[in-house]
Amino acid sequence: MGLVVAANPLGQMIFSPIFGWWGNKLGNIRLPLLISLALFTFASGMYSSLELQPPNVKYWMLASRFLIGVSSANIALCRSYLSAATRLSERTHAVSMVSLAQVLGFIIGPGLQALVTPLGSNGHVWLWGTMHFNMYTAAGWINVLLSMWNFCLFLPRYFQEHKIAAREIMVKQGSTSERATWKGIKPNYFSAWSLIIAFFVLVFNFVLLETLGTSLTMDMFAWTNDQALSYMGLMMAAAAIISLVTFLLIKPLCGLFAERYVLIWGGFSLMVLGRLLYIPWGPDPPKLAAAYNASANLSMDDPIYLGCPPTQDWCSQLPALTLTQFIVGFALTSVGYPIGVTLIQTIFSKVLGPRPQGVWMGMMTGAGCLSRVLGPLFVGSIYTRLGTYWTFGVTSSMMLIFMIWLLYTNKLLIPPTFDKPEAAVEMKVLPQLDADTASPKHEESDVLLAAASKTVRLIPSSKA
Repeated sequence: MGLVVAANPLGQMIFSPIFGWWGNKLGNIRLPLLISLALFTFASGMYSSLELQPPNVKYWMLASRFLIGVSSANIALCRSYLSAATRLSERTHAVSMVSLAQVLGFIIGPGLQALVTPLGSNGHVWLWGTMHFNMYTAAGWINVLLSMWNFCLFLPRYFQEHKIAAREIMVKQGSTSERATWKGIKPNYFSAWSLIIAFFVLVFNFVLLETLGTSLTMDMFAWTNDQALSYMGLMMAAAAIISLVTFLLIKPLCGLFAERYVLIWGGFSLMVLGRLLYIPWGPDPPKLAAAYNASANLSMDDPIYLGCPPTQDWCSQLPALTLTQFIVGFALTSVGYPIGVTLIQTIFSKVLGPRPQGVWMGMMTGAGCLSRVLGPLFVGSIYTRLGTYWTFGVTSSMMLIFMIWLLYTNKLLIPPTFDKPEAAVEMKVLPQLDADTASPKHEESDVLLAAASKTVRLIPSSKA
């Protein structure tokens, strides 16, 4: 089960930089996106067909999960294109909207699963017994349909690529080509790597809470499995609504304060407080559960079996987490995480400048995937063995140390600025002039307007 869960982020982690490099090499994202969506369609159909019981079915499940992770690496291409297709003034809002779309996916996904649950385990069998549509496979088949629709949206009829960022800087600098523009700008690699590590720390803490939430509430509050799933579902829904509002407030906040300060004080500081609140300060240890005895003919939900399991030695030695702590900490995370994850990506894209960002965005996506791989391992090795003090003490320290690091180096998070021409100009793609005849050539070029002297004439927008 651990391998099946880890296969998805592992595939995404490995292939995110590869997809990013591929997009950079081609100079466009359409082909890699179409191939990744076709792979996602195939892998989703493969997952939904496991009820046909192929030989070694668990390995087929492992393969399908890995391929879905590989196909999901296309998010690196999407983030790279977003950086190339927006002006600096639009970047923060655009990144927040993409992050909002991901949150909507997290909300709608479980909702779709709940919607198909009434189908039951039998459901319907179609196509002469080759297609099983029930509560376990329906979500996979819905993925197939959505992926096919998404594939169509990226066809040339509907999706045209426009690279705005490089041309914006090209006009500001008076360069003659996009390539010369980004080659002449050296990114701050120290800042870039700091932001990648910050992204890992932020996502790791969020994934840890997501992974640990159900078992933590069962241990601390003696909830049944059904109660834990139900209450956590309600809290996740409330957190999603809070996150939606937060995403919409990011742009106004960045209009009042510098983005790096909103990241540090609005993102990381709230995440630090959220982790610190999870260090228990209850007056008594949590209720201890009795060891399960099958001969007693009692349900697993019987009160004597609810609480912190006796296999965790720390249960009788540490105080319990209070419900108030848990709710407030969860709320702070619901605000801090969307601010942090959005502004890290925004500042990251600006620090890199107008250059193709596929590989870099792939590395950032890979860092997030690595946190999803390590999160469950951390729960198994730290929480179950050492308890809440160690778990949330270590994570709080991680967040606090990196917040102090960002404060110390915050000036390195300021994106480079570019000299603007005296008059406002309109970015236009015009044909290149022949050096001898001063007549337009037939092939198109990425220059604004070049003459034989290789200088650039900037046309004021009022005269264009």
